[in-house]
Amino acid sequence: MDPVRTCVGCRTRASRSALLRVVVIDSVLVPDERAVLPGRGAWVHETSECLDAALRRRAFVRALRVSGPLDTQTIEKRLNGYGKKVNGSK
Repeated sequence: MDPVRTCVGCRTRASRSALLRVVVIDSVLVPDERAVLPGRGAWVHETSECLDAALRRRAFVRALRVSGPLDTQTIEKRLNGYGKKVNGSK
């Protein structure tokens, strides 16, 4: 049985394997592919709709309990396909 998490964008529950964990490192939203980075994490579907909804609602700020603006460039590139691994490359 796979653990269940809630997407901060659409607020629906889904299995952990269907969501992407996101953490904050130095005010930058960073995708946590293997879900092993330390600190609080927020879970989001890997779609631009859920990411946009989470950013619009300031859901990452609340879920990660941080103050101030967050740099979302890294996560936006990842969800747009620029940061995806190809054929297992690093």
